[in-house]
Amino acid sequence: MRVLIRYFFRGVRLVLAPVMIVSEKLTTPSAIERTPAEQARVDEACQRLALYQFKTCPFCIKVRKEIARLGLNIELRDTQQNPAHKQALVEGGGKPKVPCLYIHHEDGREEWLYESDDINRWLHQQFGA
Repeated sequence: MRVLIRYFFRGVRLVLAPVMIVSEKLTTPSAIERTPAEQARVDEACQRLALYQFKTCPFCIKVRKEIARLGLNIELRDTQQNPAHKQALVEGGGKPKVPCLYIHHEDGREEWLYESDDINRWLHQQFGA
C-alpha cells in the first residue's frame, strides 16, 4: 500500500510540476528599484548567500519570488538535480529540507536558515526598502 501511495504522489507531482513552473513565471513580481551603487552593494552581499532548493517546491517558489521582488542575485543550488548540493546541505545544515538559505557571515560564521517565512523575513530585513 505504501508503494502505491508513493507512486500516486509522484504522479501528482509530475502532472503539477509544469503548472507550478509556468505559474511562477507569470506571477513573479518586478524587482525594486535601486541606484547602481546600492545594487552593487546588494550584489556584493549576495555573494555570501546560496539558496538550497528545487524547482517545483512551493515553499522554494515562495522564496524565489521574494528574491526576485528584492532584486537579489543569490546563487540557487538545486538539491534534487545535484547530489553534491544535497550532500552539502545535509552536512552543513543537518537535514535535507528545502528551502534553506546558506549565509556565510563576514566574520566567518556559517548559518543555515530553514523555513520559507524565516528566509523571507531575513531577506527583507537585510535588503528590503
